[in-house]
Amino acid sequence: MRLSNEWKDYKIIDAGNGEKLEDWNGIILRRPDPQAIWNTTKNDKWNNPDGYYHRSSKGGGNWEFTRNLQEYWTVNYKDLTFKVTPTNFKHTGLFPEQAVNWDFAMKKIKESKREIKVLNLFAYTGAATMACSKAGATEVVHVDAAKGMIEWAKENMRLSNLENNYIRFIVDDCLKFVEREARRGHKYDVIIMDPPSYGRGPKGEIWKFEDNIYKLINACLKILSDKPLFFLVNSYTTGISATVLENILKTTILKQYPYGKVESGEVGLPVSKNDLILPCGIYGVWEEK
Repeated sequence: MRLSNEWKDYKIIDAGNGEKLEDWNGIILRRPDPQAIWNTTKNDKWNNPDGYYHRSSKGGGNWEFTRNLQEYWTVNYKDLTFKVTPTNFKHTGLFPEQAVNWDFAMKKIKESKREIKVLNLFAYTGAATMACSKAGATEVVHVDAAKGMIEWAKENMRLSNLENNYIRFIVDDCLKFVEREARRGHKYDVIIMDPPSYGRGPKGEIWKFEDNIYKLINACLKILSDKPLFFLVNSYTTGISATVLENILKTTILKQYPYGKVESGEVGLPVSKNDLILPCGIYGVWEEK
């Protein structure tokens, strides 16, 4: 498992009974978590969070706040700064478990000592984008179907003092963008993707993970450079195991670049109250040896 255990501004205080209690730089949030199905004894901190997301039996849910919070606040991860705010569907604009993958990307880019062009697909609010840019990537292309997420990513760029770095923000359907880049002859040394289980592109294009992930990764073969550095896929899709991602990468990326290696596994966060780990999705990666 890749464990994101180097946070200073974030921690899981406790988890269990289908929920997690988190500290976001002093703001305590209580949110549902489908993985935390073990029992825990809930103390006063559970009963008095700053924000509590109540899930509805009809789907979705709503936030309840016990005090007035700022419209947004920030958390730092090493040299990066990110905007955080409670949003619909229980999210906050950041997935802290991905910090271990940001570290992986930054280390690989720094150690490559060559010009690296990065493509970040389903890039959301841009944490991985900022990590790659901060590490010295020559160019980072950030693609997401939601204009609002692109604007949020631009705020994260400013917060991390990366305005002078070469980052391109593009609102587009990820598969269509990759296919166009192939026709244009554009190449990338790094491709990162964090696709949702289900989603829609800006023109109503339907994305379903199990139906489209192989096609997308296969399409990416046409836009990888002659000497790629790594290819990283994250997933939160229920029912898809890490071995599935590993098999896809072995039959696509590794087949074209046999000198690399493929690995897969879980991503997780430590629970401060005890020695438990909260699993938070899976990853698969091809990397240059």
